[in-house]
Amino acid sequence: MHLFWIVAIGVAAGVVATLLTPGGGLRGWALAVTLGVAGALAATCFGHLAGLFAPDRSAGFIGAVIGATTLLLAHHFVSKK
Repeated sequence: MHLFWIVAIGVAAGVVATLLTPGGGLRGWALAVTLGVAGALAATCFGHLAGLFAPDRSAGFIGAVIGATTLLLAHHFVSKK
C-alpha cells in the first residue's frame, strides 16, 4: 500500500511539476507522469537516506513535486537542442 501512495502522489506531482517548469515541450503527459513518479520515488529514497522521515513514510506531496521538478528540469537540460 505504501508504494501505491508514492505512485499516486507522483502522478499528481508530475502534473504540477509540468505546470511549474518553465519551457515547454514534453512529449506528452505520460512522460510527465513517469518523471513525477520517479521524482516521488527519488524524494522518498533521499529522504530516508538523509533521515528526514521514518522508513515507513513517503516524501509527501511537496517533496514529490520538488523531486519531479528537478527531474523535469534535468530532462529539459539534457534534451535541449
